[in-house]
Amino acid sequence: MSKPYTKLDKDNAAVLMVDHQAGLMSLVRDIDPDKFKNNVLAMADLAEYFKLPTILTTSFEDGPNGPLVPELKEKFPDAPFIARPGQINAWDNEDFVKAVKDTGKKQLLIAGIVTEVCVAFPALSALEEGYEVFVVADASGTFNPITRDAAWNRMADAGAQMMTWFGVACELHRDWRNDVEGLGNLFSNHIPDYRNLMTSYAQASGK
Repeated sequence: MSKPYTKLDKDNAAVLMVDHQAGLMSLVRDIDPDKFKNNVLAMADLAEYFKLPTILTTSFEDGPNGPLVPELKEKFPDAPFIARPGQINAWDNEDFVKAVKDTGKKQLLIAGIVTEVCVAFPALSALEEGYEVFVVADASGTFNPITRDAAWNRMADAGAQMMTWFGVACELHRDWRNDVEGLGNLFSNHIPDYRNLMTSYAQASGK
């Protein structure tokens, strides 16, 4: 059964970066590690570009999961940062849920490690509470394609929309006339081949 097209709205969206921790990064095997790290940082850059409220959270930092990836803490020094003492599902942490509700946004962009747990559990919980959930699939990682696909199917069946960071950025932007160079440069910083497009644009426009 088809569902209506719900567009992302930059004025109604928040970003949840869940458990992008140094130790957990080593578990990601369903995508090349360098590409995955690039996708995570691209997601952070688009959150900054569109001025989306961003919430950072970690699970059991003192254990093998390790600290938050430092680039995220540096990019969002003033963002809510919830270091969960033990809750596996971020939505089971009252401070995290309060931070989400305090944004006042109803569309949640969620990415994290690992997909079937750290992403799926809060995604399913948020859906149950009436939020519109958009899972950023390529900024989320896990052990292998089997566990990834099971998680994607579970979330999609529950109503989550599966997207990539590039699709998220384009849907938020709506129209190239809003800003060519800003978004184009963001793309070229994370997609090497996109730099050719920006070089062509600069040549054609005399910039």
